Amino acid sequence: MFKRLYEWTLSLAGSPRATPALAAISFAESSFFPIPPDVILIPMALAKPERAYYYATVCTISSVLGAMLGYAIGHLLYDTVGIWLMNLYGYTEKVEALRAFYAEWGWAFILVKGATPIPFKLVTIVSGLLEYNFLLFVLLCTITRGIRFFVVAGLLNRYGVQARALLDRHFALFMGIILFFIVAGFWVALKVI
Repeated sequence: MFKRLYEWTLSLAGSPRATPALAAISFAESSFFPIPPDVILIPMALAKPERAYYYATVCTISSVLGAMLGYAIGHLLYDTVGIWLMNLYGYTEKVEALRAFYAEWGWAFILVKGATPIPFKLVTIVSGLLEYNFLLFVLLCTITRGIRFFVVAGLLNRYGVQARALLDRHFALFMGIILFFIVAGFWVALKVI
């Protein structure tokens, strides 16, 4: 199963649909989709290492645009969906403490969480929910997502041949690691937020 997925992803990486698919996944991951864009960014950069930085740019721009949607979801839907989610997770009484934390440390929270496997949509939605300064939010998202995607692109541009050989042999392990980080990220986010 993983071998077919890997081959499909590599074939997609070489197709004209690759860049729009990468942009769509990067956008969606920042606002509502659980799968990180690395799943398609890495095979694309491995298929065409000379375009790795271009792909990182596409990921960064799309991710920041998706973050704006996530912010809007948190900001505009707080009175309906937001309150329901706060009650569901037992955070209703923690909102003011979270708001105080975010006022002082929101910049660090956004920068650190944006570079980790913790689902970025949680950061974007919480930022909107807590009405974090929007322009600062966009700037911080651009920095943290840019760092994340450009580090991946730089490593793949430099070590792409070796990475591809490893990925060819261990794609199932790679997918397992990504799945682990997605699940662990949600778990950590629920404990932290």
